[in-house]
Amino acid sequence: MEIISLKKKSTQPKYKQIVVSIETAIDSGRLKKGDKLPSLNAIKNNNNLSRDTVLNAFKELKNRGIINSVVGKGYYVFNENVTVKQKVFLLFDELNSFKEDLYNSFLDNLEKNIQVDIFFHHFNIDVFENLISNNVGNYNYYVIMPANLKGTDKVISTIPKDKVYILDQTQKELNKYAAIFQNFEKDFFNGLEACLNEIKNYKKLVLSFSNKKQPDGIVKGFKIFCKRYNIQNNVVSSLEELIPQKGEVYIILEDKNLIRIIKKIKETKFILAKDVGIISFNDSLLKEIVEGGITTISTDFNWMGKRLAEMILNNEQVRIENPSQLIVRKSI
Repeated sequence: MEIISLKKKSTQPKYKQIVVSIETAIDSGRLKKGDKLPSLNAIKNNNNLSRDTVLNAFKELKNRGIINSVVGKGYYVFNENVTVKQKVFLLFDELNSFKEDLYNSFLDNLEKNIQVDIFFHHFNIDVFENLISNNVGNYNYYVIMPANLKGTDKVISTIPKDKVYILDQTQKELNKYAAIFQNFEKDFFNGLEACLNEIKNYKKLVLSFSNKKQPDGIVKGFKIFCKRYNIQNNVVSSLEELIPQKGEVYIILEDKNLIRIIKKIKETKFILAKDVGIISFNDSLLKEIVEGGITTISTDFNWMGKRLAEMILNNEQVRIENPSQLIVRKSI
């Protein structure tokens, strides 16, 4: 069965003709999932081509998930859906309500023939490394959320630079890559400064911060703000032993801790926005409703997802700082 059909006078590049030939064979049923393809050398010799020409065709099909390779055995049909034109590897740290908004916005603004596969590293560098190393060469683009993990630059360097997009949190070692990111230090400082008048009604700011998950820039912005405006402050790693004190504002970064501090405030019978205050990080529908509305410092995750999709569709190699704002509600 002859699979590859090339036209000598065609303006279409030879590697693309190989791609189309294999797509046509799959679409017509001559090739099915699991079938072995002719070898690189067979296609090369039968059509008087260079090995690189055939390899480029196979790489494109592999990136799209149409074919797969088995070491020492060759290439096989992996997926009969030839309408998929590009594949995106999307690596998140974790999934929560606002990152779900980002993800949905990203999908909504991509073309329908682009497949997105999502993975999670859960702040584990070994998982991060394994997910990337096991998928190098299988995708057209790699969107990576490195979070605050150390040493991610060495892992990411195994991927061609023009295929990488860094998302949400970046590091100085990753400055050479295209990115859409938050400036946590600046955003946090500016957000607190925007509600300075409200904060001055209280005695102390208390930041709940996890070194494992949260960006260092948040603590830096918090400390700079407190020092500049001479505000008493404290950073706590856990809320379990914390007892709310009158005159304190609690800055909460995680949704679970937001519920915990609200529960503790109710147990002490303090009145929110009078005896104590709350500022949360990253807005969500929950925070619009709970306790009449929680004040947040938040980036626009829907815009982040939309802009990321545009960057990939247009193959933009740029670095963009995502906008952030203070949303004042009834919690302070």
